[in-house]
Amino acid sequence: MKAAKIVYKPVGLALGVASGMVAGTAFKQAWRMIGHEDDVPDATDESRTWREVLVSAALQGAIFAVVKTAVDRAGAIGFRRLTGTWPG
Repeated sequence: MKAAKIVYKPVGLALGVASGMVAGTAFKQAWRMIGHEDDVPDATDESRTWREVLVSAALQGAIFAVVKTAVDRAGAIGFRRLTGTWPG
């Protein structure tokens, strides 16, 4: 395993936690705009329709994937700028 990958591991973990928090906040705001309500549908909520639950899950997954990828990529670029080595 390359030394840069080992050094980057804790940085990547911290960025992963941060990106999860950002994605969660972004999803809640997006759901408020789309659903016009604060309560996010839960899969086991009997009062919600299949459509609400599945649209909510798809939106959450898409937002999480985009935010995580953007943060991971930015972290790798920042690491390369600081060290001159790509972490992967």
